[in-house]
Amino acid sequence: MQLTRLLVPAFAQTLKGLSTWLDKSAAYQQDKGASADALMTLRLAPDMFPLAAQVRFACFQALEPVYRLRAEDVPQTLRRVREQGAHSNDAPGTFADAQTCIAAALALLADLAPDALDAGIDAPIALDLPNGIVFDMTGEQYARDWCLPQFYFHAVTAYAILRNHGVPLGKPDYVAHMFAYIRPGTLPQG
Repeated sequence: MQLTRLLVPAFAQTLKGLSTWLDKSAAYQQDKGASADALMTLRLAPDMFPLAAQVRFACFQALEPVYRLRAEDVPQTLRRVREQGAHSNDAPGTFADAQTCIAAALALLADLAPDALDAGIDAPIALDLPNGIVFDMTGEQYARDWCLPQFYFHAVTAYAILRNHGVPLGKPDYVAHMFAYIRPGTLPQG
């Protein structure tokens, strides 16, 4: 398994999708005469984090493995993204903040070498959570059992928040990256 080839494209295509969903949501808000910034406080349930947090957490989850799998400390600037997500009930930030966070994550992912994360496949990873729980895994286990599920949880939750609040998103918006693989002549007409 090559961790870079698994994680980086998955994170990048979904973050690009998330950015597009936000743009579509801003247009939806504009059509209603509402501010795109109002989107940042939307949530699925009262005890869940709002959209602003889901975006930040997705960005954090996409970038954390870049450091952990290379046996580097997660930089304070990235830890701040997670902290901002955790405090987004009080300070959700703006629509522009969300798009800036996604753009920064995509830029970092784009700058990685094609094998940047691969050496970490068998490395021991001690994942310490803010609540005190510590998970001990190999790099492969960390990528498969933590990174991908955590990242997709926050991306899907962002999608669901927007969809739940009336933004006209559909399955093609979620898997827009798949259109590159359509066999010519097989797309239904009409």
